[in-house]
Amino acid sequence: SEMSLTAILSVIDGGDDKGAEKLLQKYNIEVKRLLLGLLTVLRRSDHPLCQSTCLETLRILSRDKRVLGPVATKEGILTLAGLARIHVAGHNGEPLEEAQSTGEERVVVEALKCLCNVVFNSVPAQQVGADVKLAEGLCARLHLVSSSHHEVGLFSLRLLFLLSALRTDVSGMLQKEAGAVRLLTDILERTLDVLWVGPYEATPPKPEALPISLENNELAMEALKALFNITMSDSSDEDNDHQLRLIAGIMRHLLMLKTHTEDKTEEAHSHTINLLSNLPVRCLDVLIDIPVQGGMEAYGGKNMDVVQILLDFMEKRIDKGTNYKEGLTPVLSLMTESSRYHREIRRYLKTQVLPPLKDVKERPEIGCTVRNKLVRLMTHIDMAVKQGAAEFLFVLCKESVDNLLKYTGYGNAAGLLMARGLLAGGRGETQYSSDEDSDTEEYKSAKPFINPITGHIEHPMPNPMDEMTEEQKEYEAQKLVSMIDELSRKELIRPMGVMKDGTLAPLGEAIHECSPPPSSDSDSD
Repeated sequence: SEMSLTAILSVIDGGDDKGAEKLLQKYNIEVKRLLLGLLTVLRRSDHPLCQSTCLETLRILSRDKRVLGPVATKEGILTLAGLARIHVAGHNGEPLEEAQSTGEERVVVEALKCLCNVVFNSVPAQQVGADVKLAEGLCARLHLVSSSHHEVGLFSLRLLFLLSALRTDVSGMLQKEAGAVRLLTDILERTLDVLWVGPYEATPPKPEALPISLENNELAMEALKALFNITMSDSSDEDNDHQLRLIAGIMRHLLMLKTHTEDKTEEAHSHTINLLSNLPVRCLDVLIDIPVQGGMEAYGGKNMDVVQILLDFMEKRIDKGTNYKEGLTPVLSLMTESSRYHREIRRYLKTQVLPPLKDVKERPEIGCTVRNKLVRLMTHIDMAVKQGAAEFLFVLCKESVDNLLKYTGYGNAAGLLMARGLLAGGRGETQYSSDEDSDTEEYKSAKPFINPITGHIEHPMPNPMDEMTEEQKEYEAQKLVSMIDELSRKELIRPMGVMKDGTLAPLGEAIHECSPPPSSDSDSD
């Protein structure tokens, strides 16, 4: 036929672009017909090789949003679900036994890959998936997958991840009804070889233990991503705490494990941190309560290994210097919330991040300690990053403004204090225990000479007014007043003052609020 690929390619080679365009437009229509044809063959044939060949073609075509119409229908999805051996509403396909031959398994895997593409690329397909309860079918499917069928498990998990990421109704349903949290927790326990020695304490990996196998690592990452979507919705219900503490225990175990490469370890840590951020902060006690293995005397016997791993991860992400919003803010907010709620975590992080000040000759943002790095972030251009770093340091200082300013200087902290209405000093809302931090002798002796704005000792600058006559000073003052006046009138600047409650207000109001009431017997000027 004139539609053969050979014909199209020879027109392209011959340089006839107009002709090629016409033929390709026809070809695009043909592709849709081809998709319909493939579905017909798939419904008719029971020959594994024929099925997997059709599915392979369909998978390649299903990456294109524009031709997906025929597959993104109820009929199309049911056909693919049947071939993937997933039970869905309104369709009793093959019994759910495992694929026997490698040929049959190929069909299941190809059908799952097609479903992943179609669901990812098509909103109507996502709707059909929700209608026919594809996610529930997948959960039933995952209960039966044995570890010998790696790819079946992997692409079932990936499809579950996509369905729960793209439809909040699906992730909400999975959290409530489908027992998906329990199921994914079991998969993680199995792939990460968790051996419990206490209710939520896993046996620590031996130093000589091999890293997690690549296949198990791959499964664990998909399970983590799906679990992240399902735990996104509110989990204030305390009956659920046992299950969530189990997850926290498994996450602690995962943070302690070795993987094959640095990149894989970092990816695992990143997904773990995201998932931990979804858990209620009260359940994170599991990260430091390790009675069998024991902990540190200085922190009430709590174990700080994982807190140190989180801190190292954060520092690594800061040093990377890119993609702070996605890469850095989750770990900052996880450490901030845990410090707010768990006193030992806060005390440990305070010691590591804000050790007692000794050297105050340099500005707080200069240097390569974790404190210096975090203070630099307090003036970052991205609001979320800037707030995340400032809030973390603020909580480590027990939300005491004076304490924070000691470590950061007023200039770096102004953004946070303004946002929290604390420009005049004071404390945040959280109640903290009263173990006060004592200052070092070095800091006490240097304190009178520290510039509070920059947070370091500044060498005295020569005063430019020393050389001026009174008339020159008067002239400069007048010049400054008229410049400010002109800028205010043109509304280029708005002079502000600090009110009694620590918030900013236009200068007129602030002066009015803070000035003494006029007394009747004052001398007039």
